[in-house]
Amino acid sequence: MQALIRMAPLWLAACLLPGLAGANNAPSPPKKKAAASARPAAKKPAPKTAATVQGTQSYAQRADAMTFADDLAERRQLDRDGLRQTLSQARLLPGVPKLMLPPSHPSAKNWQAYRARFVEPIRIGAGLRFWQQHRASLERAEQTFGVPAAIIVGILGVETIYGQHMGNYRVLDALATLAFDFPAAHPRAAERQAYFRSELEHFLAQHQRAGTDPLRPRGSYAGAMGQPQFMPSSWARYAIDFDGDGRIDLFNSADDAIGSVANYFKGYGWQTGLPTHYPVRLDGSAQDKEALLLPDILPTFSVTSFTARGAVLNEAGQRHPGALALIELQNGGAEPSYVAGTENFYVITRYNWSSYYAMAVIELGEAVAQALPR
Repeated sequence: MQALIRMAPLWLAACLLPGLAGANNAPSPPKKKAAASARPAAKKPAPKTAATVQGTQSYAQRADAMTFADDLAERRQLDRDGLRQTLSQARLLPGVPKLMLPPSHPSAKNWQAYRARFVEPIRIGAGLRFWQQHRASLERAEQTFGVPAAIIVGILGVETIYGQHMGNYRVLDALATLAFDFPAAHPRAAERQAYFRSELEHFLAQHQRAGTDPLRPRGSYAGAMGQPQFMPSSWARYAIDFDGDGRIDLFNSADDAIGSVANYFKGYGWQTGLPTHYPVRLDGSAQDKEALLLPDILPTFSVTSFTARGAVLNEAGQRHPGALALIELQNGGAEPSYVAGTENFYVITRYNWSSYYAMAVIELGEAVAQALPR
């Protein structure tokens, strides 16, 4: 699951995690055995690094859950009894709703501390091994979708350390808990609950149509799955069979994870060859800075309007052909760091709506690339 819980994307992105409008534009891999299923594979249970978190009371007696199943069956022409039976086996995860609430006493943002959690020796070493083992697939994904191998490696490293930590919550329980028991105290409770009901719908529909067991997948406490921590809607829209074995398996196939992450970014508008950001320093008034930060991470300013407000770019940045955003990374009590984010920087934040997350992905991928033997 995206590291800061922002689904799309791949959280609202984030929370992820998070509108998605996907398409599989990848050519068929060589020696393709059969048409790929767009449903989660049932090859074997997802690897777990810890015991599965257990839920408590069943949703079998919950009228809202059963009504949801009936409505879903009618709208998607699915088996009503099968959906009811599946939801009856979902269990409330008591601790999960609390995890959705904003902290009562948030700590000051600190980019250097955040970066140190992800750009560190364990992830760099694991990323180096991953890149060396899957170099051919990374190169093919870069050629097919235009997304650099370093960005794909950065995503998979930040998300799950290349499949080492994919979550130990039963996905059905996590999605049901957030679909029917999302905390009312959340400032956007109605919107978030609707989002999770949509994700639960995707999850149930995919498994029923594929004939796979919805009780088996394990993932994050928000229902994100596999090496890239895709939410069910992202799995449906962007996951692809990149290893050519006739199925999509983001739990066990690194190749499928690589291709799917690249397809995800391409679907969100990744531009081949465009940098993610440029160095920048500020040489203007407080009002100029405030104006530059107002659009947040959305690229809004032309180079001319950007520099007119006191943003000083290097030579490469001055030649940038599109829009830019001033990205502020706070460093606790120290001076903030700044970069000029491009449209591709914004695409990374569609995976997790956080500039800190995007920079961690970029810098982890760069660190792994620098560690590769020349």
